[in-house]
Amino acid sequence: MDTQIGLIPALSRTLIMASSLLAATSKSAFSRRLPALAKPLVAARPSSSSSTQSSDALYVPGGPIYKGTVNDPTSFPTPSRTHGSHHWSFERLLSASLIPLTGAAFATSPTAHPVVDGLLGVSLIVHSHIGFDAMLVDYVHPRKFPVIGRIGTWALRATTVGVLVGVYEFNTNDVGLTELISKVWHA
Repeated sequence: MDTQIGLIPALSRTLIMASSLLAATSKSAFSRRLPALAKPLVAARPSSSSSTQSSDALYVPGGPIYKGTVNDPTSFPTPSRTHGSHHWSFERLLSASLIPLTGAAFATSPTAHPVVDGLLGVSLIVHSHIGFDAMLVDYVHPRKFPVIGRIGTWALRATTVGVLVGVYEFNTNDVGLTELISKVWHA
């Protein structure tokens, strides 16, 4: 038991000596052998453009780009009623309207199907677009992923337009959404 108690201070002294030795040699020996490790992985960009910093230490792909210093306050976006509560209310209203539209697809007569088909088709596509756009904003934001984020956003927009055209063609030149749901339900 006494050997274990005496062993702890000896180990701590050894670790302190090793860390101080490593700190002393890290700037000389390691920086000569491994120059990439001597550079910082993430460097803060100054708020004013300065040509004294090297361009290779300013940006790490996929990493954050800091503006200003660590002690600068966070800038908040300007409040917008359209993008804030009205946007949220529209999403909830659209989601809630899908329930009666789906019920109306089963309850209406065959002559009312084109109107219900159009409303249901547009509502489902807009609802899906809003959901996928929220996922892109949350996980592939263009500020963090400048290339992939914009590609994903434009791919979503192109896909949404393509699906809108496809649903329009299906509703006008084929049986339509409600008739398709009815045929699948009774098959």
